[in-house]
Formats: sequence, C-alpha cells, structure tokens
Amino acid sequence: MKNEDVKARLGNPDPSFKPFNLHVHPDQSLRALAPQVISVLTRRFKDFAAAEDAVQEALIAATEQWPKFGVPEKPRAWLITVAARRLTDQLRNESARRRREAHALSQEPADSRIVPPPDEADAEERDDTLALFFGCCHPSLSSSSAIALTLRAVGGLTTAEIARAFLVPEATMAQRISRAKQTIKASGVSFAIQDERERAARLDAVLQVLYLVFNEGYASSSGRAVHRVELANEAIRLVRMLHAEVPDVPEVAGLLALMLLTDARRDARTGSSGELIPLEEQDRSSWNRAAIDEGTALLQKTLAAGAVGPYQLQAAIAAVHDEAMRPEDTDWAQIAALYGLLMRMSRNPMAVLSHAVAISMTEGPVAGLALLEPLDKDERIAGHFRIDAVRGHLHERAGNREAAIAHYQAAANRTSSIPERNYLMMRASRIRDGHTEDTE
Repeated sequence: MKNEDVKARLGNPDPSFKPFNLHVHPDQSLRALAPQVISVLTRRFKDFAAAEDAVQEALIAATEQWPKFGVPEKPRAWLITVAARRLTDQLRNESARRRREAHALSQEPADSRIVPPPDEADAEERDDTLALFFGCCHPSLSSSSAIALTLRAVGGLTTAEIARAFLVPEATMAQRISRAKQTIKASGVSFAIQDERERAARLDAVLQVLYLVFNEGYASSSGRAVHRVELANEAIRLVRMLHAEVPDVPEVAGLLALMLLTDARRDARTGSSGELIPLEEQDRSSWNRAAIDEGTALLQKTLAAGAVGPYQLQAAIAAVHDEAMRPEDTDWAQIAALYGLLMRMSRNPMAVLSHAVAISMTEGPVAGLALLEPLDKDERIAGHFRIDAVRGHLHERAGNREAAIAHYQAAANRTSSIPERNYLMMRASRIRDGHTEDTE
C-alpha cells in the first residue's frame, strides 16, 4: 500500500506521517503514553473518569490503526487529539454539560487533522504524569483505594495484578476501583492539587504506587516474562523527577536508591532462554555497577539525614546484597537485623517471608520455618504461592525432600508467572533426581 493511500485511510494529510516500522510494537510506547495523555485531558476537561475512558478508546484505535497504517511522528499528540475528540463527542450528547462542552470545543483545533498543528503539539509537551499520580491520590479516598485507582488508571497495571499486590481477590479490587472513581466524581473536590501542604499529604500514597509499579516491572506477577522493563523504567524515571522536586525528603531518596540497587541485578535474573535465575546463582559480574554506586551514594546521603523509613531500610538490604561479590560473602546477620527493623515499621507479611529467609541463613532452616507459621493465619497472604516457595526452599536446605517437593509443586500451581512456575517445577524435579542443596 502506498503512503498516500495510508494517509487517506487515516484521514491524515500531514506530510510528516511515517509508515509503520515492523520492528517496533506500538504497545511498548502506549503504556508509557497513556498516563501522560490522561493527565492532559484531565487538566483540560476537569473530569478524570471521562478522560480515562476516552484515552482507553484512543489506545484501542491506536492498536488497530498503527500496525496497519503507520505510527504518527508524534504519537502522544495523536492520542491526545483522538481522545479529546471522543470526549468532546460525549460532551455534545450531555445537555447537563453544555458549558463544559463550550469550554472544551474552544480548545480543540478547527481542522480535522489527526496530528495537531505544531503550536498545539508544543503546548501539550509538558509531562504531567507525576501530577496525575498525585491527583489520583485524592483526599476523598482512603489510602488503599487511592493507590489502587492510581495503579489501574495511570500505573499501567491490570486489576488482577493490583489484586495480587494487595493480596485480595480480583473481584474485590474491581469493586474498590469502581467505587473510587464514583467517590471522586461525587465529592465535588478538585482533582488538581491546590497547594504544597495537600501535595505533601498525598506523598506517601504516591510513593507506594511507584513502589508497586516498579515491583511489577522488576518481577512480573503473571505472564511469560520475568520482567516488564517499561514499567520498571517508568517508575524509576518518575521517582527521579520527584526526587529532583523534593531532594530533602528522605523516603523519596530511599525509594530511588532501592529501585536503583534492585534494578542493577535485572540482567542477571534471566538466562539465555528467559528462565528465572535466583540471586544465589546469578553472575554478579553482570550486575550494573554504575547503578549500584549511584544507589549506594544516594542511600548513604539520606541515611545521614536522620529519620529512617521503610524504603530506606529496604534500600539498605538491597545494598548489603549488592556489595557481596559472592553469595557466601553476604552479611545475612545484618540483613536479618534490617528486616527486624522493617517489621517494626510495617505489617507487610512479605517482609516476614524475607525475614524468615534471612534468619534461616544465620540460625538454620528450622528457625526460618518456625517464623512462617503465623502467616498461615494471616488472611492477606494465607495460600499465597510465595509461602510455599519459601517453605520448599527451607525444607530443601533442611534435607526434608518430600516436604520440599510438595511445597514447590504447590507454589508452582498457585503462581501466575510462567518463569516462576518453571523454576519451581525445576527445583522439585532436581530434588527427585537427588540434586539438593547442602543440608544443615
């Protein structure tokens, strides 16, 4: 098909239009562009829920059109224009919103081009993604609802992924997100942040959202890939932006240090076939030393400031791992002590799991197994695959072959991550074949 025919099909007379590059999948950029486009429309139309719906329609149009006809030179501007037109059409049909319609139409381009003229495109180049994160952490919402809404609307996570992060059923999370949107709409409170005090009040929720987005990017909870690189990179980018705005807030620096120190190990976590490689088996020479050095320097600076929070403690744990050039050089006593401090600040059951592993390395696997018993009565995590995975690991170290196999298999059956499942089944198979870790 000729380029002229493609432009005619799209109704796009812009000479800058470029044919689709088969080596670039549009979904790779759409995930990052979506929150940016939502933020522009929310600022323009003052309606977050309507803006999100319109952007979803624009994303569907992009996934249908771009692979067939080509990617516009300015994909973000394309999405903004298409979504804005969808939203404007909706406003035309709502008599109760005639005033807003007039305001919206006054900001729309007069012609029908898909790619906006240069002056409009330039005007929308501002990246409001971080502002949108703060906006979603709305004062009318509980912290958990605000975080869930932000993860769904602008964090790029599915409802199922968010439910796994919160350790609740998917249906429960879907209802929570739906109620959050309705609450914002009914509150009458401005979506935009009015002052710095309000921004500071929302900071903890925003940090948790960015932390969860990074976690899903670094260790995907479902699918065929160990990583979702675009999510991890976007989380790091946004925390960098936030740290530049508030360089003296220790937990912002702590979260950035944690991400850098953790992400430094990303390339070593997978083998040539995409298989998962656990920490103790990784080629540590392939860790990103520049990221480790940056994260360590940032951590040292923020720890010297005084008050220590959960992200700083987790960054310190990551730093202890990163400084060990061999697995046997790891200071597990220090890691266990840091997890002990973390559990005093946070009731997160995942910290208990990690603490049990650390204790098992200093006091033996039996001591670690004992620490896991209370988790069976914790509704947030009871039945989670990671409990069985850790139990399998500790029973393997203790020489309890049958118990290790049973727990590895149970964990494999419960995880939605294919690399995790394959790794757990491989561990069970190795034990059957007589290849086990050293016993205590």
